[in-house]
Amino acid sequence: MQPSLPFDTPAPELQAAPRVHFVRMKRARRYVMRVRPDGDLRVTIPRGGSMREAVKFAERHLEWAHRQRSKVLAARRPAPVEKALRAQAARELPPQLHALAALHGLDVRRVSIRNQRSRWGSCSTSGVIALNFRLVQMPPWVSDYVLLHELMHLRQQNHSRRYWRLVEQLCPDFRAAEKWLRADGKTLF
Repeated sequence: MQPSLPFDTPAPELQAAPRVHFVRMKRARRYVMRVRPDGDLRVTIPRGGSMREAVKFAERHLEWAHRQRSKVLAARRPAPVEKALRAQAARELPPQLHALAALHGLDVRRVSIRNQRSRWGSCSTSGVIALNFRLVQMPPWVSDYVLLHELMHLRQQNHSRRYWRLVEQLCPDFRAAEKWLRADGKTLF
């Protein structure tokens, strides 16, 4: 359901009312509204929640959504810049990951470059590693840490103590990289 929410603004990219996507999440405990990168709104409906309450929730938070949407759309990179960053990531990250894997005796089945909004990378049990294209914008010591982090999931598919010991052996300053990601990583989106 997409209720019409009033967004009166003179900016051309904001003139069209945003679409509202209602998503049920079994694990959610409360209603949450987020502004997606494309300017649409996403309302999470928690377990036991109703569509009626979700619409009321969205209507109560219209002012916030309007302000956030303006910020999100104003901060978007021009399409050519985004395309260039993705191309750079596709050229640079897979060879870099394969070189690190070979150095540590690991076998990566496949590498994909993605536009992930909430993670820097992921590793499947089958050896497929997905990397966020924004890694090319980080200092090399931070992006190297992310690559090593994902590679260590080929040895240990969780974040147990054993896993973190493996990471620390290869990247002793990983805590500094984690700190950089928390503090400065959000500026890359």
